[in-house]
Amino acid sequence: MNSAGAQLRVSAARAVHQIFQGRSLKAVLAQERSAFADGRDRALLEAMTVGTVRYRRSLEFALARFLSKSLAQSEPISHALLLVGLTQLHLLQLAPHAAVSATVEAARVLGKGAHAGLINAVLRRSQREGLAASDDIGIQENHPDWLLIRLRADWPEAWADIVAGNNRVAPLWLRIPGDAAQRETIAAALQKQAVAHRISEIAAQAIRIDAAIAPTQLPGWLEGHIAVQDLSAQLPAIALAVKAGETVWDMCAAPGGKSVQLLESAPGMLLLTDNQADRLPKINALFARLGFAEDAAALHALDATQPLLETLSQQFDAILLDAPCSATGIIRRQPDVKWHRREKDIGALNTLQWRLLKNAWRHLRPGGRLLYSTCSVLKAENETLIGQFLLQHADARPLPLDARFGHVSGAGRQRLPGEDDGDGFYYALLHKA
Repeated sequence: MNSAGAQLRVSAARAVHQIFQGRSLKAVLAQERSAFADGRDRALLEAMTVGTVRYRRSLEFALARFLSKSLAQSEPISHALLLVGLTQLHLLQLAPHAAVSATVEAARVLGKGAHAGLINAVLRRSQREGLAASDDIGIQENHPDWLLIRLRADWPEAWADIVAGNNRVAPLWLRIPGDAAQRETIAAALQKQAVAHRISEIAAQAIRIDAAIAPTQLPGWLEGHIAVQDLSAQLPAIALAVKAGETVWDMCAAPGGKSVQLLESAPGMLLLTDNQADRLPKINALFARLGFAEDAAALHALDATQPLLETLSQQFDAILLDAPCSATGIIRRQPDVKWHRREKDIGALNTLQWRLLKNAWRHLRPGGRLLYSTCSVLKAENETLIGQFLLQHADARPLPLDARFGHVSGAGRQRLPGEDDGDGFYYALLHKA
């Protein structure tokens, strides 16, 4: 028996169990991956975990047909292991004998040897019979019912495309700091190493990687010449179009990708804030890797819904508010979002977004501009919120954004998940009279 194979299934089952309990997929995977040195093992662990989380509802529906009684509540780790087993056989299409054997052995490693026979029988039966399909649209599309209702109401013509986009694997996008020549240099290095890629026509610094490769293995990573950043996430800073000499506030800055873009345009004139102090080191780490000094920008942990401290700048020429949101535009990248988010969360997020927007406006200089963005596709967080803000603020007017920023959505624009291979994102650019 390949003990390494069993250990991979143990880690995948543990990860799935923790994610179903509410932990972040990203955090759990980082923890479980650390036990494996081989890149192929790490990739398989990720594929088993992410696939199980992405297709949770249809997998659980199919599993129920093989069991007389659900194990989800009484034996959650065995339940998770069974789902991982189905993922291996039916989604990843791994070699059946090896996959089943390793999964059965994993049960014993987990101290669930009493379930080994059951797991073997269920997986063997699924091989013979396949996975049962459901007439329920939520099960078919692997989305919670409340989210499907919202998407159909907000996007009656496009909801099916959004759902399909959510269920696809997101590509790796890079941003190449510097000018077009630098991007061409990196593209040439990728070509030389036979790394499949595509240069974006939408964002001047963006390159999509089509190869299965870790970012740290890419040419230019160690030298700080590339950053990982989705195509859609590169557009807020482009829309804000900061000029040299302008004072800029990045309100919800961590982990810092957009901050670096702003810093490149406004060196020494940038205030970065985040309400979670433990997230600020991530910004400093990114600065260091990309060659910026630690003091390249003023970095503070504070509540951006409140007026700024008197010791800080009080008026800004440009403000980026990449607001906390439901993250329903990045489900393809973080499929746990659709299971962790609840409909009741949207109202609380709206309240926070409104308070941030009001405070941003307070600190925006007359003649200045504010870019409001979210990685959400729900109109309550985007079009509706901005529409209400414009109605209540006579000194605010929307500025036009071109088709690169997606579909017209009220006073802003909305990119939907998967369009041009980017995440779902909303953008609204406002001018203060």
